[in-house]
Amino acid sequence: MLKGALGFCGVAATTACRGTTGKIPHEAMYWRPFGDMVRCELCPNNCTLDKGQTGVCRVRRNDGGKMITLGYSNPCAVHVDPIEKKPLYHVLPGTRAYSVAIAGCCFRCKNCQNWTISQASPLETRNHDLPPEKVVSEAIRHGCKAVAYTYSEPIVWYEWMYDCAVRAREAGLKNLMITCGNINEAPLRQLAPYMDAANIDLKSFDERIYRELNAGQLKPILSTLKRARELGIWVEVTNLVVPEWTDEIGMIEKMCAWIHDNLGPDTPLHFSRFHPQHKLSHLYPTPPAVLKQARNAAHEAGLHHVYVGNLAGVDSTTYCPHCGKPVIERRGYLIGGYHIADGACENCGGAIAGIWKT
Repeated sequence: MLKGALGFCGVAATTACRGTTGKIPHEAMYWRPFGDMVRCELCPNNCTLDKGQTGVCRVRRNDGGKMITLGYSNPCAVHVDPIEKKPLYHVLPGTRAYSVAIAGCCFRCKNCQNWTISQASPLETRNHDLPPEKVVSEAIRHGCKAVAYTYSEPIVWYEWMYDCAVRAREAGLKNLMITCGNINEAPLRQLAPYMDAANIDLKSFDERIYRELNAGQLKPILSTLKRARELGIWVEVTNLVVPEWTDEIGMIEKMCAWIHDNLGPDTPLHFSRFHPQHKLSHLYPTPPAVLKQARNAAHEAGLHHVYVGNLAGVDSTTYCPHCGKPVIERRGYLIGGYHIADGACENCGGAIAGIWKT
């Protein structure tokens, strides 16, 4: 079952589920010919593919000297979620997001909690037929204020996300990207005018761990984090604290200092508890004491909004950084109190960073 989803085809009454066999391939964006091959320029993997080869993502393929995407209008997961599940705590609290995903990912995370779709091809999953205009109409029909591109890695199905985002913006909906952040500058710049918010996974603050745990690189993710903020996307950061991999407090302290200095003290940081899954099923859940240490380290680094997820009984209230009063009171994903008016604390009038209006 997907993390954050109640199950496959959560709103299946609205669309039929079927595979991708027989679908007309959709030409990909961001690629160029490379001799007899093609080079993908969407993400830092920069896969160079011979005819018939598919990239690391399992989505983009060299089809007779042209790059196509196997992931367009064929999501394997569709669900209506509380926006807090993304997690996005400073974006339209208490509203719902129309959440969609196509199979595939540009990473190979040993700790992936949605590995059944992220580590699969769109040709291997049962899918909806859901073109961009249908995504928007269904989101509106279900009373959602936003469309969330989530569960797997939306960067690798960029073309569908982009077309959906353009239409969603025209319809007055917000766009939310839940991502590992592994994207090149040009496609991010093209997407940014339509993307309102992103939760970006900062999986660790160590190049070796990124390579061994995630089959990725740290440096491009740091660039994406900074560039997304510069381009006007509201950014929240998630760090999954994995025992024996990313739980070293010294590394967490360095990460928090970097977030403070490069993204700003108002950037929400979500520490998430690891539960044994996929290739790390032999490990143990993150001890609560480690998560509390991480949260303390973030506060000591000067971050104003620090949360702990996947752990029951932890305070998830948002507090005003100016007067310390609660401004968004939460019980799980439920909003128990809301004390923000025109983007400011009702108690002291201090600004609260985030997106508070549709």
